[in-house]
Amino acid sequence: MPLNYAKTAMLLALLTGIFLVLGALVGGKTGLIFAFFIALAMNAFSLWKSDSVVLHMFNAQEVTDATAPELVRIVRDLARRADLPMPRVYIMHNPQPNAFATGRSPSHAAVCASTGLLETLDPRELSGVIAHELSHIKNRDTLTMAVAATIGGAVSMFAQYMQFGMIFGGGRDNDRGGLGIIGTLAAIIIAPMAAGLVQMAISRSREYQADRMGATICGNPLWLASALRKIDGLARRIPNEEAEAVPAAAHMFIINPLNGHGVDNLFSTHPNVENRIAALEAQAHEMGISSSTGSESTAAGSRGTSGEVWIGGQNYTKPPSPWG
Repeated sequence: MPLNYAKTAMLLALLTGIFLVLGALVGGKTGLIFAFFIALAMNAFSLWKSDSVVLHMFNAQEVTDATAPELVRIVRDLARRADLPMPRVYIMHNPQPNAFATGRSPSHAAVCASTGLLETLDPRELSGVIAHELSHIKNRDTLTMAVAATIGGAVSMFAQYMQFGMIFGGGRDNDRGGLGIIGTLAAIIIAPMAAGLVQMAISRSREYQADRMGATICGNPLWLASALRKIDGLARRIPNEEAEAVPAAAHMFIINPLNGHGVDNLFSTHPNVENRIAALEAQAHEMGISSSTGSESTAAGSRGTSGEVWIGGQNYTKPPSPWG
């Protein structure tokens, strides 16, 4: 764990450094100082308000026992199993099945699921996804991801500003110590790419760990494996307009919301889904769990006969407890 914290600190320092370089390219020494204070303010703001900012980005609405009883019950039971405080629970009205967690600490955390996710998964698969997100909270990944999203987004916006400035005559004036049009061109090309690579490294280094811990929390790695297979297939076909508008936050989701490319390489925000599923199946084998023991999940498992409203006003029946 100390190694993970050191790596995270290094990555965040690199993002801040990229932002400072952009400031120097635009305004020389003055721009560097200005960018330094902006970076400090962004880090402080992300530290205290990252959850609110991210939830607002995706128009998420908080739900309670009264409005989404089964979802809240699943989150509460899994949080208890993970020895975590009960996080706030949100739903984003989006047809793409996906989920994320955010917050500066376990006591100030939130879990958000899309309506597409709730309509696609059965309770056991949903439990696997929620357990994965709770793992990010327990490992304090959520703060790192939110800060990376904030600074990475700022770097991209700054580069766009420089691009427009160059188009309309900016970047040619070196009176303030900037590097002129050559430096501006270099910043436009390199800075967003570097910020993106840093964000990818943060995400990719933690998804496997969250998968493994989440599988342990929910009690069955195959539930999460089944959920990932379903989500990945649909995410390739269903666009997420809110995520497309804020690509710097893509790494926060359990599955890449921007595209369905499952290439496990340097330019993917998430590890290859098949690799994640294989790791979960290997973990299930270690735990002595197989699909033949009744661990498979089916869509029919989310419906019963009680007629109880489950989520968002839809007439879902109360599913059997995943642990009872």
